Amino acid sequence: MKHLLILGLALAALGGAVTFAHARPPTVTNSPGYEARLKESRSALGNSPSAPATAPVAAPKRSKKKHPN
Repeated sequence: MKHLLILGLALAALGGAVTFAHARPPTVTNSPGYEARLKESRSALGNSPSAPATAPVAAPKRSKKKHPN
């Protein structure tokens, strides 16, 4: 009986933790105006004719040769 009570409490705690994981503050909501502006800016970026930037190739560093004594 004691083990079933502990198991039940553990499952209830786990279920409560799962419900809190999906909670969001009221400020995190989708705004239709924001979504429209975001979509417009993304489409403008996708249509830009700029070429992808390439990283400059680094020249290998030269090391000094050690002279025999």
